[in-house]
Amino acid sequence: MAESRALDTTAETLQVKRRDFLYIATGAVAGVGALLTAWPFVDQMNPDAATIAAGGPVTVDLASVQAGQQIVVRWQTRPIFIVNRTPAILSELKSVSLLAMLRDPDSAELQQPPYATNWTRSIKPEYLVVVGICTHLGCIPTFTATPGELGPSWPGGYLCHCHGSRYDLAGRVFKGVPAPLNLPVPPYRFDGDTKLVIGDNPKGEDFSISMVENL
Repeated sequence: MAESRALDTTAETLQVKRRDFLYIATGAVAGVGALLTAWPFVDQMNPDAATIAAGGPVTVDLASVQAGQQIVVRWQTRPIFIVNRTPAILSELKSVSLLAMLRDPDSAELQQPPYATNWTRSIKPEYLVVVGICTHLGCIPTFTATPGELGPSWPGGYLCHCHGSRYDLAGRVFKGVPAPLNLPVPPYRFDGDTKLVIGDNPKGEDFSISMVENL
């Protein structure tokens, strides 16, 4: 009888271990898939290790970034989301229905430089440049740009899968989510029409990423 119980226990343990393994394997495959999808953008645009370690400015040529496309680069080890926003996206950023859903629609909180404290939260309206770290617990939000993808009222933006925080395509946080603040905008400037310099301010400005309320 004791032997029978031992066999049952062993079988149950093996069953649990197999279930756990399948769960872990499934999660791992999903994670690898996401990384493989994102990697071509990140790897293609990343500065070298020495530049990242030094924490200096990073220059990105945006000439090949298509309308509606996002790329991700690293600056001071942080992911920087850059989106070439279409006229339709820019129009949506001003819609009354969207503004009513946002916690800080006018960027009153210090989450961006003075030169990006405007309705697009940017220097050039077409280019969004934000630190891609959720202001709740530091997770990396997902680019979820298709309107209606997260429900009929979804205008397109970012979803943090960790706890459900949402941001629009200006990095502005929605009401009723855990994240308290908009996504930070790093110091940056343009050198010509499409050369973006992350980590350096326009002439006469002295904004630092350490000045934001929450990073």
